[in-house]
Formats: sequence, structure tokens, C-alpha cells
Amino acid sequence: MRSPALRSLNLRRLAASVCFLLPGYVLPTLVLPALILPALILPALILPALILPALILPANVASAADAEPFSIMTWNLEWFYDDFNGDNFSDLAKEMTTPSRAQWDWRRDAIAQSIATASPSVVALQEVENRRVLWYLSRALDREHKQKYTELNIESTDHFTEQDVGFLFRSPLDVLSISQRMQTRQMKASEQYFNLSKHLVGVFEVPLGNQTSGGQTETVIVLNVHLRAKAEAEALRIRQAKLIHYWVASAVAAGENVIVLGDFNTEETGDVTRPDSDLGVACGLHTPQTSDDLVDLHSRIRSPARDTHLLSKSFDRILVSPSLLTDTPGKPDLVFDSITVRQDLVIRGARDTPSQHWDDYWGQPDSDRDLSDHYPVIAKFNVR
Repeated sequence: MRSPALRSLNLRRLAASVCFLLPGYVLPTLVLPALILPALILPALILPALILPALILPANVASAADAEPFSIMTWNLEWFYDDFNGDNFSDLAKEMTTPSRAQWDWRRDAIAQSIATASPSVVALQEVENRRVLWYLSRALDREHKQKYTELNIESTDHFTEQDVGFLFRSPLDVLSISQRMQTRQMKASEQYFNLSKHLVGVFEVPLGNQTSGGQTETVIVLNVHLRAKAEAEALRIRQAKLIHYWVASAVAAGENVIVLGDFNTEETGDVTRPDSDLGVACGLHTPQTSDDLVDLHSRIRSPARDTHLLSKSFDRILVSPSLLTDTPGKPDLVFDSITVRQDLVIRGARDTPSQHWDDYWGQPDSDRDLSDHYPVIAKFNVR
């Protein structure tokens, strides 16, 4: 015979299996499924309806929304030479060495601050001494501003000034290659072209979204140039410009992303470019074909804001292929957004006069000394 305690325990278990107690109510468990199952099933039906559209969106659409804009700066740093002349050979290069270590530290750090303020994806620099000064600059950007740039350079063939051009670039970009181009003996014999002693080609891979979520990339070919100076040298610059166009024409015609930028030393103002001018030839306007033409973004800057030089000239330009101006339907790509000349990154106090800048540069107080006689030009491209 079961004990009273055991019978009491079994009755409690039976009651628990038959009834569900609510305040003031006793509900048989047979009623519970009608109340509980909808509460369990409805979320299972509703949540997929909310979540699935996000999951079945094309990966490139979701990825492009996360993409950082691509921006590129061109800046002639004007004799960016450190205080050590033991690695210089020409008299001019030795003469342009920064007078002291303290003055070099000031200029390096001031230029790093300006670059950090703009924080472009790629910086194309002209009139740099060598790769070492670019490395000093990238270290200052990391040390003072926590911005990690990688420097790229190949020594130029300008043995008179010993000036180079170079790149800085930062994450999330990758560099696929850097190179210099040449002309053939036949091209030299034609006397239609003239070597660019100071140029560098960089091929960059630009993410179009979050790479961990299947984002795509685009390749951008960037040609950084520094053409022969002075107005009277335009005939020579036209020959250099023909070489530029020869190098990039096939890539532009094929729809690739091409940017040619730097110090063109052109006298063109940015209003209407003469097809047979140095800049017009670099853009490809001198040929009947239009499929290989570059577009000068300077025409998209308001006239009063176009000056890129102390002499109120527009020497510095950014030329782009048409592929960077239009949005390709159905896939993310880089599309031009804006271009600006950033005089504010260079001018300290009042704008230097030519005599102050070139005759008494180091005699001015640090707070009044402009960083260069050129002003940076920055173009921005969005992912769309």
C-alpha cells in the first residue's frame, strides 16, 4: 500500500499535467496549444519576411553601402629636401637642402599635418628628394596623426635637380604595381615625343565595400607627372604630353579607370583648353578620336578658386578617364563627386609674396611661412 505522502506527490504531478494556473483562473492544458502555438509560430513566419530581403539583396549593393569614398591628392611640395646633402650630387640639389635639422623637422611635420587633415586615399607628390624623405613623412603621419601611409618611389632621371615624384597611399587600398615608362628608339627618332624624366605609374586596387562580406574592387591606374617648367618651354611640354597620351590612350579607350595628375606647368586656365596646347594634347584633344580622351577636372572648379600656385597659375591638374565620371548600372563603381584646391593646407598667416617666399623663405616666422609655392588639388570619388 502506498503511503499518504507518495499519493500526495502523485496527485500534485497529475494536477501539474492537467492544469495551468493563472491568477484567478484554472486553464486545462488542452486549451494551452491554442494560446501558445500562435505565439511560437507567428515570429517564425514574420522574422524570415523581415530578414530574407536583406539576405537576398545582391552582395554588391550591401557591400557598396559600406564603401569608403576614394580620394586622391596631387601636391608639389617645392624642394622637399631634408637637411643632409651627403646623398646629393648636383650643386643645385645641395643648394636646396634644408638649412638645419630643426627647420627640416618643422617642414616635415607641417606637411604631414596638412596631409592628415585631408586624409586622401592616395597622395601624388612632386619635387621630393627621394624615397627616404617620403619615409620620413609617412613616419610623421603615423607618429603624430595615427594615419598609416605607405610610400612608393622610383628614382627619376632628372640629374640636374635630382627631384623625384612619388606616392603615399593608405588602407584599405592595395598597390598592384609601380613602374616607369619609356619611349622606343623609333619614337625618339621621330622627335614627336620627349621623355618625362619625372613620372611614376601606380596601379591601385580600390575596395568597393566590406571585403569580408563579398565586396568587389576596382583597379585605378594613376600616372603622376612633373612636366618641364616655364611658359617658353611649352613646345617641349607638348612633346611630353604626346608621350603621356600615347601611354594611356589604349587603357582609356578600353574603359579602364585612368587618372593622370601632377604638375603640368601649363599656362591653360581651365576655361576652354586649346586642343593643341600641352594640356589639350595630354587630354587627347589633338586627335580626331574621342574614345581615348581624358577629362580635365579643373573645368569643374569655379574660376576664382582654380589657382594652384603662388603666381596665380593653375599648374596642377587632375585628368580622368570617362569611366570615372559615369555610374555603370547594375554594379558598384567609382563615380566622380568633387574637386577642390586646398590653399588652406599651405598658407600660414597671410599668403606669401613671391619675394618673401623665394628670397627670404627661412627668414620668416614659422607661423607665417607658407609650406610650398603650390597648393594641393584633391578629387573625391564615391562608390555608387
